[in-house]
Amino acid sequence: MSPRPSPRVATFAAAEEGYSVRLQKGKSELPELNLDLGLDLDLDALRRPSILIQDIIATGGLSDHNAPLSARSSPITPAPQYPGWVSEVVAPLSDFIDQTLDPRTLFGEFREIGEGESGSVYAARVLVSERRVAGPSFVAIKNVPLLPSGSPKLIDLQRELSLMRDVTHPNILSMEELFVDVVEDALWIKMELMERSLADIIMLVEEGIAVEEGPIARFACDVLHALSHLQLLGIAHRDLRSDNLLVNSEGVVKIADFSSAVRVSRNKPTRSDPAGVIYWQPPEMRQGTYNALKVDVWSLGATVWELAQAEPPFSNTTDPGQMADRWPPLLQPEIYSRSFHDFLHLCSQPSSSRPTPDELLKTPFIRSAGGRPTVLQLLAECRSVEERLSRRQSTDSDGTVSLS
Repeated sequence: MSPRPSPRVATFAAAEEGYSVRLQKGKSELPELNLDLGLDLDLDALRRPSILIQDIIATGGLSDHNAPLSARSSPITPAPQYPGWVSEVVAPLSDFIDQTLDPRTLFGEFREIGEGESGSVYAARVLVSERRVAGPSFVAIKNVPLLPSGSPKLIDLQRELSLMRDVTHPNILSMEELFVDVVEDALWIKMELMERSLADIIMLVEEGIAVEEGPIARFACDVLHALSHLQLLGIAHRDLRSDNLLVNSEGVVKIADFSSAVRVSRNKPTRSDPAGVIYWQPPEMRQGTYNALKVDVWSLGATVWELAQAEPPFSNTTDPGQMADRWPPLLQPEIYSRSFHDFLHLCSQPSSSRPTPDELLKTPFIRSAGGRPTVLQLLAECRSVEERLSRRQSTDSDGTVSLS
């Protein structure tokens, strides 16, 4: 796969009933870009590990291999008593942290599934429901180490939590609960455990996965419903791309990672600070001031283009000044419908005439989107390919000839 996605958000590749092996595969590299856009863009850090997870039930659960030390078995733990410096460090997040519960009594059998810039992400079994109500058997836990000196990332997290506090939507991934682990001095962030990102699906194209128009339309439809809700609240995501679009085991896409999101006034939606990754950025963001509420539609179009081409637009361009105001032609345009091409054309319109999410939901491409079965079939094919690759890797590591 060509794009090198940001490590900021780990890919949750776990169905509620499947777990994983991590595969190491060679991937092509993007050219070095000569960028001066005010972005702190480290291209060497832009590749994030992919998470391939399957068949937990068949194995009877998760091994706690690579689990955080605080997740291992321990005596009955008293109510949290934070040391002085921990209380001071987490004070900005006190409104969001459940201080009445010890997370080690709630979650166990951890398996590391990803590593981000601010901490590792684990799949974990729910031992006891916080609210004593029925819920998922497995969740995702992000473990963020706390330091006596504090961290700017905690301030960023506070801003993100404040922005998204009252935002609930079936196509938006939320940080559901926050806890403090008093053994390792870490913040635990509980989220829904997702099966994979769209970037993970794209990565498997080189292994034979075909991402057809039906699932692409379904993905886009889910994202547009989320964007419609966000726009009602005046929120712009500003970092929409395949890495931040996650699919759960039911085939539902959810937008993740709101660390670049902002709330703007409908009467004054203009911003001048760049955000996101350049391959998914609209041209107006690269040029200066822009309407923040118009950005995400362009980025969605770029992601649709990426799903069709298995790489983001302009990925072979070394000079940002050569990035056009429209995406390059598709390599096989004839295999896509007229409505698909029309949708891409609308998403790439200039900001002043670019449609809103609500308007795009009414387009023929979205109205003809396939149902969930088309996505579930694609996910099943992805798991099948991963199992084959896992067997091949296992056979090769044994020093025998692979017959797969």
